Amino acid sequence: MKKGIVYQVTGEYARGEVQGYHSKPDPLFLNKQASKVDVASLKKRQQQDVLIFNAEGIESKFTIGFEVEKTSLSRGAVREYELFCGFERDGSCGYEAVTHILPLLPPSTWRTKVYDMMHKAERIIDDRYSPSDSRCGGHITIGVEGWGGDDIRERVRKFSGLMYAMFRHRLKNGYCNHNMRMLEHDPYNMHRKYQVALVKGCTLEFRLPSRIESVKQMMRRYEFMYALLDVAMNKPNTSFKKYVTDMKPLLMAMYDGDEAKVAKVSELAVHFQQYINTGERHQDILEFTR
Repeated sequence: MKKGIVYQVTGEYARGEVQGYHSKPDPLFLNKQASKVDVASLKKRQQQDVLIFNAEGIESKFTIGFEVEKTSLSRGAVREYELFCGFERDGSCGYEAVTHILPLLPPSTWRTKVYDMMHKAERIIDDRYSPSDSRCGGHITIGVEGWGGDDIRERVRKFSGLMYAMFRHRLKNGYCNHNMRMLEHDPYNMHRKYQVALVKGCTLEFRLPSRIESVKQMMRRYEFMYALLDVAMNKPNTSFKKYVTDMKPLLMAMYDGDEAKVAKVSELAVHFQQYINTGERHQDILEFTR
């Protein structure tokens, strides 16, 4: 029976040791060399939207990477994981584990294998083992095959108001609150690094998300980022209000079924999107955008 793609550790010593700031090993491209068994459940349209078929195997068009920042790491848990390219010291929080470049996909066998890697790394990801605090962030980097970071930013900014609403308290954080409107250049609020969404070559790093506290939370954020890229790249004419409505089931999962919280986030999302689009600040978001 064909098993499809199998993720394994490399055996490289440096991937299982904490390195100095910005000294971790380079990530691997885990979004390549899948097989048909990994994507068999995807509909034909989904395959066209998110996959590339070539001689070396199947490649995902969308990619994602997570930074997992922690104040300390569980004793004995620092080793090489299939999920992480390595560990390094972090200037704002203490430590961070950075994932390889992962395929970003709808429900499928391939996505289940990504989730399996997350579960195997729970002693690093879960706060019950490796704690974090409000100093820690949860940066997420996304990429699209054939697209530059500037072009990705221009597409996703049309739908980013929902993310702003979810992580609105982070907009006061100096490490991620510049260029709030995700412009090519903001003459009043620009920083070469500490932006809400930072262009890094062919990728876009969202610095806005808060720390990751559990495997379940990482999985839901993976699904959120897939939905964001899917609508931005494959259905760009979708209205923002329809996008927010379509996201309600996922938001309910992210907020543990709390209808009031989901309603509040959905309401604020519209105001944040108006601000991103026009610069106009509704009174309900003033405290987060100044």
